[in-house]
Amino acid sequence: MMMRRGWIQDGGGGSGTITWSTNGQQTSSIGYSYGMWEPDYPWMELRFTCTPYGSEPRSVKQRISLTCTRPNYGGRRWWMLCPQTNKRVLKLHLPPGGDKFLSREAWGLGYRSQRVSSSDRTLAKLFKLQQKLGGEPGWDRGLPRPKGMWQRTYDRHLDKFERLDAAVTVNMMQQLEVLGGHMKAAGIGGNGRQR
Repeated sequence: MMMRRGWIQDGGGGSGTITWSTNGQQTSSIGYSYGMWEPDYPWMELRFTCTPYGSEPRSVKQRISLTCTRPNYGGRRWWMLCPQTNKRVLKLHLPPGGDKFLSREAWGLGYRSQRVSSSDRTLAKLFKLQQKLGGEPGWDRGLPRPKGMWQRTYDRHLDKFERLDAAVTVNMMQQLEVLGGHMKAAGIGGNGRQR
C-alpha cells in the first residue's frame, strides 16, 4: 500500500508521517523512515505511541526488515518480515493494547469470517442474494425477480433462496429454544417477569 500511494519508492530512502482522522479530527499518526537503496538490507522504521494494557502511553521505535520477490511478469514485489515469526507478510498489525507491529499469525488474530457463527453466515448469504437481485435485505422479505431476468435463472436463485430461508428458520428456532431454556432456568416466565 505504501508503494502504491508513493510514500516509499523502490531503490530510495526517506521518511514521512501517516495520519488517521475521524470527522475531520486527527485521531492517530505514525512516523516512518525507510532505506531501500541497499538491496541486501532494505528496512523500514516505525515511530508511534502505544498504550499497552495496564500501563502508561509510551513511545516506540520499531525496525522492520523488508524483502522482495521477483514475479514472472517482471519487477519486484516488496514484503515485510514479521519481527516475531520472520515470515513474509503484506500487512503487520497493532491490535488495541499491543506494543509492536506483528503479523496476524504472531498476534493470533483471526479473520472476521472466522468469528461469525454459521447461522449469521447463512443469514448474510440470504441478504446478499436479495441485494444481488435488487431487493431489500431482510428475513421477512421475499426475493424479487428483476425485470428481464429469464424465468429459469430466477427459479435457480429462488431455489437457493428457499434453501437459505429454511436454514435460517431452523437456526432461529434453535436459538429461541435455547433462549427459552435459559429464561426458564432463571425463573423468568413468558411475560418477561420473574416468578
